[in-house]
Amino acid sequence: MKRKGKAGIALITAGSLLLAAALLLVGYNLADEYRAGKAAEHVLEVLQQQIPTQEERKAQEDAALEQTELPDYVLNPDMEMPTQEIEGNDYIGVVDIPSLGLSLPVMSEWSYPKLKLAPCRYYGSAYTGCLTIVAHNYHTHFGLLREVLVGTQVLFTDVKGRQFSYEVSTVETIEATAIEDAVSSVWDLTLITCTTGGQTRLAVRCLKTD
Repeated sequence: MKRKGKAGIALITAGSLLLAAALLLVGYNLADEYRAGKAAEHVLEVLQQQIPTQEERKAQEDAALEQTELPDYVLNPDMEMPTQEIEGNDYIGVVDIPSLGLSLPVMSEWSYPKLKLAPCRYYGSAYTGCLTIVAHNYHTHFGLLREVLVGTQVLFTDVKGRQFSYEVSTVETIEATAIEDAVSSVWDLTLITCTTGGQTRLAVRCLKTD
């Protein structure tokens, strides 16, 4: 009887330890997501203060047209996208999905540490098309992409205030190891994030509307 009692106590202790570990993991993930959301929110606030408004940008382009000049990215679509440095990181602009109330800064280059802060450009340019943006599925980053429907409007504004409008054409699920398949000249913009559990990736494919 004493052995059974000791075994029961050991099982209860082990179960309690496992439960505590699970709670700690959940707490860590929630804290990580909260931190990522606050980091992106802070950068977005700084970046939006530095990006010209649409009215300011239109005035600039109207003035250029009066001088028979086209915007530089139209004359040279292969040019590098301009960047804005904020706290040691370079950003190319802001991606917006109005129907989700989502507005996020986009880093110029991607890496796993950078994805902890904000969505990152994986490939391409808004000027030539085939712009691919990746982000974690944090609720504060691309976690809401699962709610996107065909026809949803997506906007991208570069750091010079030039805005590009897109419409979601299709939503695909791709293998986690096949992220290279997300890069396709067929689509002007692709947004990518992990699905729940991280076994696959969600790819939102968009075409320009302007």
